Amino acid sequence: MILSDKKILESIKDGSIVIEPYKKECLGTNSYDVHLSKYLAVYKSRVLDAKSHNEIEEVLIPEEGFIIAPGTLYLGATVEYTETHNSVPFLEGKSSVGRLGIDIHATAGKGDVGFCNNWTLEISCVQPVRIYAGMPIGQLIYFAVDGEIENYYNKKKNAKYNKVSKKPTESMMWKNKF
Repeated sequence: MILSDKKILESIKDGSIVIEPYKKECLGTNSYDVHLSKYLAVYKSRVLDAKSHNEIEEVLIPEEGFIIAPGTLYLGATVEYTETHNSVPFLEGKSSVGRLGIDIHATAGKGDVGFCNNWTLEISCVQPVRIYAGMPIGQLIYFAVDGEIENYYNKKKNAKYNKVSKKPTESMMWKNKF
């Protein structure tokens, strides 16, 4: 079940959802709009290796915007820091962003209960697009959890994305054993 605007507000008031900064005008009927931060990153190598730590290079979005190009994966971050303690957050692109040919995640649209961080975005596009820091980029939708939670993400010893950062975080696949 998807949380309504009133349920999201109740959850913010009781601390089970945290959104910082919170702006009332970003709350929709059943979602909350998030914004692109000024931080982007690109991988230094064009060939990535799932068993190696692939380093990234930081890119700051200037005031006049930054043109993203097809064929490159850009890692972005949300302005908003979020926490969820009893619901599952899903991050979806805004339709206006999709209509510009921008995807904001390759596969990682679902967060875990206990995720406490800014969201890293996996941004790609079908044609060149100028993007801007602060632009609405996605919306968080919260799903109710049925049953008690035993394994919160922020309490897992092997959680790879627990280090709080306002900047995008590169893939930590290399930390897996395979």
